[in-house]
Amino acid sequence: MRPMQDSAFPHWPFMKMHGLGNDFVVVDARKRHVLLTETLVRALADRHRGVGFDQLAVINEGTDLEITFYNADGSQSAACGNATRCIAAREMEMRGVDALTLDITGRGALQAVRGDDGVTSVNMGQPLLDWQDVPLAAAVDTLSLPIDGAPVATGMGNPHCSFFVEDVAVIDLAARGASIEHHSLFPERTNVQFAQIIGPDHIRMRVWERGTGITLASGSSSCAVAVAAARRGLTGRSVRMDLDGGTLHIDWRDDGVWMSGPTAHVFDGFLTQTFLDGL
Repeated sequence: MRPMQDSAFPHWPFMKMHGLGNDFVVVDARKRHVLLTETLVRALADRHRGVGFDQLAVINEGTDLEITFYNADGSQSAACGNATRCIAAREMEMRGVDALTLDITGRGALQAVRGDDGVTSVNMGQPLLDWQDVPLAAAVDTLSLPIDGAPVATGMGNPHCSFFVEDVAVIDLAARGASIEHHSLFPERTNVQFAQIIGPDHIRMRVWERGTGITLASGSSSCAVAVAAARRGLTGRSVRMDLDGGTLHIDWRDDGVWMSGPTAHVFDGFLTQTFLDGL
């Protein structure tokens, strides 16, 4: 099946955005009906023959707007923090407002605000700390999983497995990430993070995202690592998170985990009918 065409849109429009190099294709389905298939998502994700992205986001009508996320392998994701911030920043600028409610498929209503410095912050909601909510396949202590390295499990709408190590630079992220993503303890697979504590409010982190692989940054992963570090007593609840692509600020407050950082709307484009017909 191919995406449905509309005579008002002879080509298929999209936006390319990124947060700290964690990049996205964003489709605004409020302007036209879009039918996505796994084949189309995977073709778009191809950095050589398509557009290339870590996640794809589709905007629909919602409280203010609704967003559905897809991974590069075509599977659906329940959360993508950096894409949420990027979309919120653009939408607030277009509407001339400083606050917005985004309905995230699988996660619920999230609040976004724009600060006086232009930085966009999103409340990613409360972390899920019980094993069945992450979810895990067995009733184990989420603060110390029975996996070599005793990682922490956290749900942020999607599952996360966070390892604390002495030096993230020496970790074979490709090998370890791929292996842990498919660990039997995670029935829905998992995002994997390796984190190094720099100080009581400073963490260095690298990430492997389920369905995508190594990414320069991840918003939900940053939130999960910050929560895990605070639960372990390694840091406070407000931290600077240094990723391969840049820095985010995470603040675990009473009302949820707030994430702040830069956003970029890189370009707008169109898919050609030739590309679509070739799928």
